[in-house]
This record gives sequence, C-alpha cells and structure tokens, in this order.
Amino acid sequence: MNRSQRALLSVSDKTDLIPFAEGLLRLSFQIISTGGTAKALRDADLKVTDVSDVTGFPEIMDGRVKTLHPFVHGGLLARTGVDETITAEHGIDWIDLLVVNLYPFESTIAGPNCTHEEAIEEIDVGGPAMVRAAAKNHSRVTVVVDPDDYPLVLEALQSGKPLNILRNELAAKAFAHTAYYDALISQYLHRAGGLHAASGLIKSDPLVLGWRRDQKLRYGENPHQEAALFRSSFTSSGSIVGSHQSQGKPLSFNNLVDAEAALECVKTFSEPVCAIIKHANPCGIAVSKNLLTAYQSAFATDPQSSFGGIIAFNRPLGTDTANFILQNQLVELIIAPEITQGAHQELNQKKNVRVLETGPFQMTDHDWNVKSISGGLLVQSDDLANSNDFELTTVTKRAPTNSELQALKFGWKVVKFIKSNAIVYTTKNTTLGIGAGQTSRVMSVRIAAMKATDEGLNLSGAAMASDAFFPFRDGIDVAAEHGITCVIQPGGSVRDKEVIAAADEHGMAMLFTGMRHFRH
Repeated sequence: MNRSQRALLSVSDKTDLIPFAEGLLRLSFQIISTGGTAKALRDADLKVTDVSDVTGFPEIMDGRVKTLHPFVHGGLLARTGVDETITAEHGIDWIDLLVVNLYPFESTIAGPNCTHEEAIEEIDVGGPAMVRAAAKNHSRVTVVVDPDDYPLVLEALQSGKPLNILRNELAAKAFAHTAYYDALISQYLHRAGGLHAASGLIKSDPLVLGWRRDQKLRYGENPHQEAALFRSSFTSSGSIVGSHQSQGKPLSFNNLVDAEAALECVKTFSEPVCAIIKHANPCGIAVSKNLLTAYQSAFATDPQSSFGGIIAFNRPLGTDTANFILQNQLVELIIAPEITQGAHQELNQKKNVRVLETGPFQMTDHDWNVKSISGGLLVQSDDLANSNDFELTTVTKRAPTNSELQALKFGWKVVKFIKSNAIVYTTKNTTLGIGAGQTSRVMSVRIAAMKATDEGLNLSGAAMASDAFFPFRDGIDVAAEHGITCVIQPGGSVRDKEVIAAADEHGMAMLFTGMRHFRH
C-alpha cells in the first residue's frame, strides 16, 4: 500500500512528548491526537489532527467517549494482506503508531484526599482498548506506553530497518501495562468496598494482583540469585517500601526481609519498644518508658545473635539511643518512624549503617500475604490478630497473678514474630530467652533456656509463650526445671489433659488462647 504513515498520540504523562512528536513529523508522520494532548502539541506549534476529525464524531460525556470508534480501532487492527479491501470500502485509514499512557489512576488514588468519585473518573476505558488493539496487531503497529521508550522508537524508525523484534517487545510491555492498570483498579474497588483481603481472595477467580518494579536488587538471598523489589500502589508511610533511607548502602534482599519482620513487630506495641532481628527472627524484644532502656533490655536477651542485626523502634530515635547503639554493637540497619537531627549526626559517624525512616505508622488493615511455590501461589490474610480476637481461658488449678498475666500477654504478642516451633521466655516487659525454628517444640524450650543461661538471665518466675500447642508434657517439665511459673499457649492437643496435669504438678498457671501463631 502506498500511503503516508499515521500516529495517534493520547497521553496523560506528557514527559518528552514534544520532542518525540517533532521527530515523528520529521519522518513525515501525520499526527492524530485527543483533548489535552492535541492542545499541548498545538501550543508547541506542531501540526496535529483532532481524533474527532478522523471519526466524524465529537468527543462527548466530558471526554469519556472519544476514541471508541471503528475509524480508530479499524485503523489499529487492520492486517496487511487481509483487510485492505474492507478498510477501503468503509473509508478507514490505517494507523501505524500508537502512543498512549493511561489516565493517572495510580497517582490519583495515592492522594490523601482522593474521593471515590475522583478515583472512578480516572479509570481509562478508551486508552486500554487502543493499547490492546495495537499490541494485538504488533506485526504491523508500533505501540508505545512509556516515554522512556521514545528515543529507542525514533532511532528504529529513522534507521529504516525492520521493527519486528522491537514491536514484539513493546507489545509485551503494553499488555503488562494494561494488566497492571486493571489490577490496581480491582484492588482499589475491593478496598473501597470495605472487603478484607481474605474475603475478596476467596471470591476472586482468577486472583489479580499488581506491583510495579521499584528497584533491581544486587542479588537475592544468595549472590547467584537474581532479585528485585516490587512496589504496591497502596504503599503508605509506616511500611518498609514506603520508607526513606537516609544513609547507608542500598538495602539487600535479606535486609528487606529482616526489616519487614522487625517493623511489623514494633508496630504491634503501643508503648515504646525495641526489636532486634536476625534472619527474620527476634534476638530480643523489650518495652520500656523510653527507647534507650528498651534497647538495652532487648540487647541483653542475646548480645551474640544481635551482632550485625537489624534494630527497629516505634518512636522517634534520639541522640542518646543512637550513640549507645553505635558504642555497643555492630548494627546492619536501624528503623524508626523518625530520626532526630542529633541522632542523624551520631549515625553519620558510621556511614555503613543503613537508616530507614518510615514516617507515621498507619492503621494496618488485613492484606494479602503471598508465598510462591512451584507452579503457583499461596495467599493468606496477614496474622494481625489482637487481644480482642481471642479469649484467655485459665485451664490449671492456679490462675496467673496480675504480674504473671502481664508477662503472658507480652509473651503472646512476641511469640507470633518467631519462626515455628516458637518458644519465648519473658518478664512483663522483656524477652529472656527465645527458641525458634526447631522441628520439635521441646527443643525450642531447651534452646530458649540455654540462651538465657548463657547470658546469665534468671528464668525463675518467668513466663513462657508457645505459638502452638504442646504435643507432650515434656516441654512443660523442661520449663519447670528452669523456674518458669506460667504458660500461655493455644491448646487443642489430644494430650491437653496430660499437659495441664504437668502444669498443675509444677504449680504453674496456664492460659489457653484458642488461637495459633505459626510462622514459616
């Protein structure tokens, strides 16, 4: 076919639009455009044809309907060697290049004052339809959805070489672009409808999730593994991905995993708290009237494991605490809602220490927790249960004292952040020994006691929390040998009576929660 080439440009993101359009005009393209894009081109004194002149129909409904027309979609979908006759019969001119990026739905819903009506108006209909049409017909049509690709496209067009490979890559990117866009809308509507992730998940088939790549990481858990960090459109302050890193090297894959565990732990507490994390397990957790004493108590639980760990706080980090940390241990990463100016000055003395400021913690809503397996995904709601979600039941002859009850409640908060099988010994405000990730529960009981003994911590009168039930009485017997006086656990074992009897024999108080906190 002997004809001039045509490009349709309709973009919300007008980055580098003018130089790209100028390049197309130099290549003798006819430019068709819509609304604000056409105005921007005319303001730059560039020749442009309105899409309404192509369709013979005006843009209506405040721009909701402008490109949904056979003269547009026929022009994009026409196939070489197949559709010449039908397009000639209906007067449809072919379109060779489509440049579209969609209404700014993502940035709109990220605004703090975005209303539901405003969000709905930023759902693009015509844009995705054109992108998909052009991408489907990529053997002939070049589709561009990212301004970063403008130079590459111009260079390819100027070279006069076949564009098959480039068009294929651009089409794949275009379908990813619209898929992500649709995923954002789906997730937003679930949230706007007040649906918890779990209820939305069970009812949704297929499951549609959307994340945008935020950064490529140096490597994954090990140097031979590739890795990247993807960001949700709903990322907010009080999260690791939404944090500001004020110093130190870029965060690694392992840093991010540990940082998430540390931050989620400290967000659980209303009082000042410090959590020290290593390999996604707590080395020590403590609450106090101030961060310095909380840190000191948390560190005292297991100084050896804390070496090179990640430290998180739920209050602004001040100068005294920052100075004490640097004098006391090697630290990989420090996380806090805010770092004071004085603390920044202290931390700057150790340039290799990574520092994250999360901003204010947001009220956490149930979200999707996703794990990959070969050939699929496992998805569950986050374990955000609080004290209102279960009822404590005393199952032994002796009820806990007020002091023991405080220690048990503290231990129950802590134990869900420890890898299963999880055991933690605590006072009412600090951990004394932690046993994590063992294949038998009694081994975790022994390890927690061993760690406390190694640090010279007295377990006499301490509380024990277990993330799941005790399958045998041996865990209770070992704990009693070390002076544990009270226990909190879910219950539900076929040997509960045997376990309760063991606690009674040792004069222990035991509470059942009826709720398990496995963490794998």
